[in-house]
Amino acid sequence: MQERLTQRWRQWWLQRRQRFDTHALTQRSLYILPSRAGLMFALTLALMLVAAINDQVSLGYLLAFLLAGAGLASMYSTHANLHGLQLDLRPPQPTHQGDPLLLEVRLHNPGQARWGIGLRPQGAKDLSVQDVPAQGHALVHLQLGDLPRGRHAVPTLHIESRFPLGLFRVWSVWRPASTLWVYPAPEAEAPALPDGHGGMDDAGRAGPSSGDPDGLRPYRLGDAPRRIDWKKSAPALQRPQRPGSTPQLWVHDSQALGGRTVTLRWQDTQGLAQEARIARLAAWVQAAHSQQRPYALELPQQCLQAQHSQAHRDACLQALALLPGAEGTHTKGRA
Repeated sequence: MQERLTQRWRQWWLQRRQRFDTHALTQRSLYILPSRAGLMFALTLALMLVAAINDQVSLGYLLAFLLAGAGLASMYSTHANLHGLQLDLRPPQPTHQGDPLLLEVRLHNPGQARWGIGLRPQGAKDLSVQDVPAQGHALVHLQLGDLPRGRHAVPTLHIESRFPLGLFRVWSVWRPASTLWVYPAPEAEAPALPDGHGGMDDAGRAGPSSGDPDGLRPYRLGDAPRRIDWKKSAPALQRPQRPGSTPQLWVHDSQALGGRTVTLRWQDTQGLAQEARIARLAAWVQAAHSQQRPYALELPQQCLQAQHSQAHRDACLQALALLPGAEGTHTKGRA
């Protein structure tokens, strides 16, 4: 019951904070409390003071008050270590499910050097600690855990410091406004595109199908031997050649398919599980885009017209990412 009430209070408190991709650490956004070491330090000082009063030891008074003054001075230094810093989040790049997801936070310091600035996403235990030079900048990279495909809000970020003595903990809470896109992981060994051209090669790269004459062009001086289609070129090599002539060789060239439009249809993946169908369509989108071919995408409740551009590729992958799966639509917002 207590845990549920704590969670509801935390959600209510976070919802009152607006989302921004920049965050200034001012007097209103910083919080400070004694750490566990600070509480033990205060308890030790209290025992020293009681012992000095009981035994009337002047040096005991002196030591207790000196240590208390040092503790209060460290409280001011800990608060000043964060006060005045400015942070901004670089818009996160889309990633595919299963790939590392990184956030890049830039720290801007208008004053003196800052030490031991820690950042972590909500729910993470480990801090990414960075020093910021005086009148300078610093970058902090935060790695998020595995996220399902879909659109996600950037998780709440915590900034904290315990410099210099660790007796106090000063922190701030930041809710960025950016959105994270996690695209479906493409099928590793997808078959050729529905019109028979292109698929994924052994290295996971899209390329034209080696068994179809389309996507080939005559050999030109300087073409790499690995791009030659030896199967298509074999008849010319077997025929007798006139003196001084060279056999006609054929070379793989995705540009040769550039004018062909391909339609990627949901029904072309029948017989596969839901996630496998999405993965295959994602691989086909990647293959058609790498071949610079106009392509359309037909989904159960959405149709994207044939185009070829980076924006069209992103729109297709986003539409696939938002398709419902075994656990429903993967559209998720985090506090």
